[in-house]
Amino acid sequence: MPSKTIIKNAKIYAENEIIEHGYLVIENGKISSIEAGEYVGESEDVQIIDGSGKSLIPGFIDGHIHGANNADVMDGTEEALHTMADFLPKEGTTSFLATTMTQSDENIEKALASIAVYENKAGQAEILGAHLEGPFVNIDKKGAQPGEYVTPPNLETFHRWQKIADGKIKTITMAPECDPLQGEFSQTLAKEGVNVSAGHTASNYAEIKQAQADGIQQLTHLCNAMEGVHHRDIGAVGAFMLLPGLKAELIADNIHVSKEMMQLVYNNVGSEKLILITDSMRAKGLPPGEYELGGQPVHVSEDRATLVEGNSLAGSILKMVDGAKHLLALEGVTLKDIVKMASENPAKQINVFDRKGSIALGKDADILLIDEELNIEYTLCKGVIAFEGGAK
Repeated sequence: MPSKTIIKNAKIYAENEIIEHGYLVIENGKISSIEAGEYVGESEDVQIIDGSGKSLIPGFIDGHIHGANNADVMDGTEEALHTMADFLPKEGTTSFLATTMTQSDENIEKALASIAVYENKAGQAEILGAHLEGPFVNIDKKGAQPGEYVTPPNLETFHRWQKIADGKIKTITMAPECDPLQGEFSQTLAKEGVNVSAGHTASNYAEIKQAQADGIQQLTHLCNAMEGVHHRDIGAVGAFMLLPGLKAELIADNIHVSKEMMQLVYNNVGSEKLILITDSMRAKGLPPGEYELGGQPVHVSEDRATLVEGNSLAGSILKMVDGAKHLLALEGVTLKDIVKMASENPAKQINVFDRKGSIALGKDADILLIDEELNIEYTLCKGVIAFEGGAK
C-alpha cells in the first residue's frame, strides 16, 4: 500500500464548503488534508487519482438493508455479511446497518450473534451495527414481515438481543401503538442511545406526536406500512411533514413511493429530514427469478420484489446510487442535498458523524468520485479503493 493517496483536480463537497477545484490527501485510512488549487507535492510512494471533471462526495450510508448478491442478514453467517460488504461499494455504499426482520427468536438471535463478532475487512463497506426491524410491529401493517412471529414490544427480549449483539443494535423499527407499557419501551431505548423508528405502524397523527415525545426519532420507509395523509387525520406521513425534528427513511425507487409523492415530500421538508435507504433483499444484483425473504417465497422482476402470496412489496432491489439518481432528478434537488440525505443524515441519526458522513479532516476516508450524472468512478472505503468503475 502507498503511504498516501491523493485525489486531485476534483470538485470537493467538504463538510462546510464546496471547493471548486482542489485535492484530498488520505493517510492511514483517514482524511489528512483538504486543499484548494493544484496538487504539486511528491509523487514517490503516493497513489494519485486524477479527478478532473469529477466531484468528491462522502460515501453513502445505508441504514436499512437486508441483503444483496444472494446474501441476507438473516442467513446468520459471516459469509453472508462478507458477501454484502464486498458487493455494496459498487453502488457507492461505504457503510451500513445489517438489518434483520420479523422471524423466530432463534433466527433473530443467530443473525445478531453473527453481527456481534463480524470483523470488518479492508476495501469493503463497514458494518456499523444492526437495524432490528420487527418483530415488535403491528400485524395489520406487517407488509412482508411474517405475521406468525409478530409480537408486542418487550424490554426484556430487546435487552437480551442487545446483549447477544454486543450492543450493536443501533436502530429498531417498532409500532409505538403496540407498546403494552404505553411509551416506556421507546423511552427506555432512547435513553440507551438506540435510534427508535416507528414503522409497520397504524399510528395516527396524535399517536406519532406522542411517540416522538416518548423518544421516537424517525419513521421507517416513509409512506409504506403506515397511515397516509387524510383530510381528517394526517396520519404518520403527515406527522413526519409537520413535526420538527422527526426524520424518515425513504426508498427512492419510484415504486415504494412514486416520483410525484417524493417531489411533494421534498417540497415540504427539503433534504434535512430525509434518509435515503434501499431496504434491499438478497436478489439485488442478480437476475429476475424466484427468491426468498424471511422464509417467504418472493418473485423478483426487472424492477421489483413481491411476495408470491399476497403480492406485497418484499423489500427492494434498489442500489443506493440509483436511489440517489432518482432523488437528483426531482425538481430543486442538488448534489449537496444528496450528500445530506445519503451520507450526513444517516451518520447523525446513529451517532457516527464524528467519523462518517462528510468529507472533513480526521474522518474515515469513505469517498466517492463521481461524474455529473452520479456515475461512480471510484469508491474508497477507509482510503482503500473498493470499486473502480468509470462512467457507465
